[in-house]
Amino acid sequence: MRPSRHLRSAARQRSHRLPAAAAGDASEGRLDAEVIRRNKAITAHMRAGRVADAERLFAAMPRRSTSTYNAMLAGYAANGRLPLAVSLFRAIPRPDTFSYNTLLHALAVSSSLADARGLFDEMPVKDSVTYNVMISSHANHGLVSLARHYFELAPEKDAVSWNGMLAAYVRNGRIEEARGLFNSRTEWDAISWNALMAGYVQCGKMSEARELFDTMPARDVVSWNTMVSGYARRGNMVEARRLFDAAPVRDVFTWTAVVSGYAQNGMLEEARRVFDAMPERNPVSWNAMMAAYVQRRMMDEAKELFDMMPCRNVASWNTMLTGYAQAGMLVEARAVFDTMPKRDAVSWAAMLAAYSQGGCSEQTLWLFVEMGRCGEWVNRSAFACVLSTCADIAALECGMQLHGRLIRAGYGVGCFVGNALLAMYFKCGNMEDAQNAFEEMEEKDVVSWNTMIAGYARHGFGKEALQIFDTMRTTSTKPDDITLVGVLAACSHSGLVEKGISYFYSMHHDFGVTAKPEHYTCMIDLLGRAGRLAEAHDLMKDMPFEPDSTMWGALLGASRIHRNPELGRSAAEKIFELEPENAGMYVLLSNIYASSGKWRDVGKMRVMMEERGVKKVPGFSWIEVQNKVHTFSVGDCVHPEKEKIYAFLEELDMRMKKAGYVSATDMVLHDVEEEEKEHMLKYHSEKLAVAYGILNIPPGRPIRVIKNLRRLGRKLSVISRSGTSIPTPHAAPFLLAASCRSRHWTSTLLTANGPPLELLSSGGKVLGSRGRTL
Repeated sequence: MRPSRHLRSAARQRSHRLPAAAAGDASEGRLDAEVIRRNKAITAHMRAGRVADAERLFAAMPRRSTSTYNAMLAGYAANGRLPLAVSLFRAIPRPDTFSYNTLLHALAVSSSLADARGLFDEMPVKDSVTYNVMISSHANHGLVSLARHYFELAPEKDAVSWNGMLAAYVRNGRIEEARGLFNSRTEWDAISWNALMAGYVQCGKMSEARELFDTMPARDVVSWNTMVSGYARRGNMVEARRLFDAAPVRDVFTWTAVVSGYAQNGMLEEARRVFDAMPERNPVSWNAMMAAYVQRRMMDEAKELFDMMPCRNVASWNTMLTGYAQAGMLVEARAVFDTMPKRDAVSWAAMLAAYSQGGCSEQTLWLFVEMGRCGEWVNRSAFACVLSTCADIAALECGMQLHGRLIRAGYGVGCFVGNALLAMYFKCGNMEDAQNAFEEMEEKDVVSWNTMIAGYARHGFGKEALQIFDTMRTTSTKPDDITLVGVLAACSHSGLVEKGISYFYSMHHDFGVTAKPEHYTCMIDLLGRAGRLAEAHDLMKDMPFEPDSTMWGALLGASRIHRNPELGRSAAEKIFELEPENAGMYVLLSNIYASSGKWRDVGKMRVMMEERGVKKVPGFSWIEVQNKVHTFSVGDCVHPEKEKIYAFLEELDMRMKKAGYVSATDMVLHDVEEEEKEHMLKYHSEKLAVAYGILNIPPGRPIRVIKNLRRLGRKLSVISRSGTSIPTPHAAPFLLAASCRSRHWTSTLLTANGPPLELLSSGGKVLGSRGRTL
């Protein structure tokens, strides 16, 4: 942390006024040459980050001046040693105004504004620097009213004071108040004119900005650049180019603004022509042109430009890294990441996003661990990526640890990371913590509300989802098309048929939302679940667009539930035309035939799947117990505790039969003997996982079992140990990009306390035990 420009200016003035400052510890009236020499040495050590050397020199000094203390104080502040700075300040025999201002600035920069205000109040003498520090520090934290308070308190206001207050209004989007302040005096320099003009540009008020530009008494190159870049960012390249051509002087930023403008507006050839004509280029120019290629997924051209760059910076590397990541080229992205001479938080977040979006859960968590070991600051994007990964692999414990970390980092109340946190809790089946996190969020956007509605809907809590929707309608947040998808899904999963129909036909009038394919899919599912197959089919015929495979899939699933093989066959044929390799649809149709006892048709479906090379994804379930993740498949026989599990299930089956339970063998859609059907029901993967949970999870804690298959996605079953259960049919699918669709999967869960989570594949074979301490 460098001293502010206010303090640097004050220090220069002070050095001119006091060639021989008053002695600190000694009582002499003037400093000797040795004290001055050592003061300079302390300053040099601190500027180079050699704090220990400065401390040794300070401790060895037989005599010190106030300037000596100030050198140490400024050094501690610049090197982020605020507690030492505070302690040293209290030890200064006679602190001067510079001492107070140095600590005041250090407190303000470190966000200790309350302490800064306390120090301000105790200062015996205040100068313009003091007030300017208070103005700028509060403005930087968005506390514009307090900044204005200190501005009014200042007995003498210099140009820095006025410009600081003007900048405070501009940076915080209070452009009208900025204009009012601007109009209250006439003695403004070009910096002030440019600041107000930039404020109008940021707010998209180009006509007001142009009015200022035209009336400026003297324009500099910044003035021209502000207007050129403003027009370019808003797509008005005609006016941007006209001003560019009319500019009496152009610097590299003027040229770069035009290049960026053409690039951002998709005019790649024009951007390259201007770039090639530039008399001088800086890293920003190169990065702008390279980013244009990256945005168009022209990675070969971007790489060629990158290799030509004579002046790469970390932004150049990040541009290439992000481009490869967005193009799904993870190997190339990782090669760039590993080659980078220097990384910043953006680099780590980009690589984390690449792995997370690419479904590489283990690599995402491994990289996050490595990020912590390197001491890199974790930004919002990094937290969001890792939370998304925890959701993908249902790593609730890991997600809860991240929740604690992001709260300590100050991100727990914002909507960006908060939304990822909500999604993680819902996908892990933890509705209570999702609700608590939602209530703790100080900022909520439409995504926050949509996540809550969809989360409750997917778990079958339709009434709770609709209650959230009703609360949302009382706020200033306007429902969008995704909101209505969640509402319709809530009605569908909770059997609220008439309510869902009412929302569907009134959403355009009440909310201004036009029905899209997603809304029709929800309605087809709603009607199909209710057994109103004819109405669902008629709705598909009346749609303003052709039905897609998802709609036909919803109808096919409803046909299976209500045993309508003819409609199911018709829906399946449509799906086979649209998605001939969709194994789930073959299985659904096969199950419809099996439930009707049409085993010959079932055989035909299997033959068709073999001929077309379509393979059914095997189902398995996994459960986290005592910091380990176990997975099971039907009839699993290699788990280390298989004998205990099967003995428990045999005893349970015996007790259930004595109580009158009869196996629902008609749900087993295989042409096998009745005894074998009972065996399949008894030892399917979910029941094995639940049994293992009952045997090993302490009473009072819920048992969470995750399956990789349920129609199109994953299923989560939550069973309470207190005697209450959430029935499996109420656990809705999770449509995830990375849904662990293979038995041979690995992942890494992170633990803050205790041993890392071991990962067990089906049967208990340890695939990895590579978790790391957070």
